[in-house]
Amino acid sequence: MVDKDAIRTRLWDRLERDGIARFPFPPHGRISNFDGARAAAERAMALPELASAAAVKANPDAPQLPLRRRLLKNRTTVYMAVPRLADAACFVELDPAELSDLDAAPTVSHMDDHGTRLGPDALPKLDAIVVGSVAVDASGARIGKGEGYSDLEYAILREFGLVDGDTTTVTTVHDTQVVEETLTTDAHDVPIDVVCTPTRTIRTDAGPKPAGIDWSALDEARREEIPILDRLAP
Repeated sequence: MVDKDAIRTRLWDRLERDGIARFPFPPHGRISNFDGARAAAERAMALPELASAAAVKANPDAPQLPLRRRLLKNRTTVYMAVPRLADAACFVELDPAELSDLDAAPTVSHMDDHGTRLGPDALPKLDAIVVGSVAVDASGARIGKGEGYSDLEYAILREFGLVDGDTTTVTTVHDTQVVEETLTTDAHDVPIDVVCTPTRTIRTDAGPKPAGIDWSALDEARREEIPILDRLAP
């Protein structure tokens, strides 16, 4: 069994030790920003799944900010989750046609100033999903920072019919975050279809994606803190 926490610590330590990490510091405990994030974003924008996308859900973390900005400048509407899904209107819509500042709008500190909060039933079908990662392997198995919100956001979107098993998932990471060992994942973990680094584009042989919410993986505290789950609970 691969120790996810050990892999996270190893990579966070390396990003810091080798001078790869970029603001915010320290890289530990987060989806770490990295040197080359803009180059990785340009590689991702060369993907037909993103270049032609009308609507994309993207994570709010720093290393994917260049990609969120490029999507908006490509006239793609971007949806970002409210932190910790703490509102029934748990996504923020950033419609480039309605924005005055395409650089500030997709930052986590300003998305509410520029965007509109919506519940999942007000979102369109999504063309792709952008995900942040701490580690990913060549098969598309991913490790996040350990809180599980990215996978839960996908599951909620799947429950509302906004994504399906063919919806492309993309992550941007530093080359050192593509690990050689085979990562073990749980049933609710969402695999990655395309990994973009500053130097490589890797199309994986990702397995099937979760069909919805794995209720057995949610404790009572998590259910109570996320209002949208009340509408979906069996």
